[in-house]
Amino acid sequence: MQGGGQAAALASSPSAAGRSPADGPLAAPIVRLAGVGKRFASGVTALAGLDLTVRQGEFLSLLGPSGCGKSTALRIIAGLADPSSGTVEWSRDTGGGVPGAHDIGFVFQEPTLMPWATVFANVWLPLRLKGVSRHAARAEVVGALSLVGLERFAEAYPRELSGGMKMRVSIARALVTRPRILLMDEPFAALDEITRQRLNDDLLAIKVRLGTTVVFVTHSVFESTYLSTRIVVMAARPGRILETIDVDAPLPRSQGFRTSPLYNAVCEETSRALMAAIATAGDSHL
Repeated sequence: MQGGGQAAALASSPSAAGRSPADGPLAAPIVRLAGVGKRFASGVTALAGLDLTVRQGEFLSLLGPSGCGKSTALRIIAGLADPSSGTVEWSRDTGGGVPGAHDIGFVFQEPTLMPWATVFANVWLPLRLKGVSRHAARAEVVGALSLVGLERFAEAYPRELSGGMKMRVSIARALVTRPRILLMDEPFAALDEITRQRLNDDLLAIKVRLGTTVVFVTHSVFESTYLSTRIVVMAARPGRILETIDVDAPLPRSQGFRTSPLYNAVCEETSRALMAAIATAGDSHL
């Protein structure tokens, strides 16, 4: 179907699946963007002919120059924006249509916490919006806070937390419904390097523990290489896929991976692809 955010059924047959280094030779697709374009009312074309398949259980990073449509693609997957053209196709085990809010978790660039509410109340919010009482939600909220190491801060307020802790609360809130797919839009970009690396490790541990599929937007070659099972490098606006790079190393990863030959090789390959993507900025005819 064209535009309108409507979804078509996507077969989960082996022939439709693709290779994911983390999950074996045939990982079933969850969602596919087919020929997706996005043109804003201002006349800016953010995406043009984007073909992207997200596979079950993978950690997929979207990497590219600023303004190449990475965040726009993420918002289209989440149903927060409609494509101007193309289709968004969900696998049949989601009913073939756009999944419910509980199937998708979204972590934005900023924590976007309610400053007047406690950590517990902030994490409870998605369940509260579904009509789940505070008492009934307690186990899920405490469990989500435990995943990010903040169970002792349930009654604290955002003003009492560091930047890294606030982002942990945001991640807990996104995970409290145990979503099938977690979308993350540069969540660690504003953090210092030490905090960022710690959160990278914690995120991988959570991903492995829950088996959640992650789509992660970043500008960092190093972060994408460390976190991902697959990196999609997007060309400059209008966004489309320029290159796909597999990172064939098991999750989670230790600090030793950062100095391994494989890590260095993938960083070099990804850097070359990113430089090529930046060079496409002059291809205004595309």
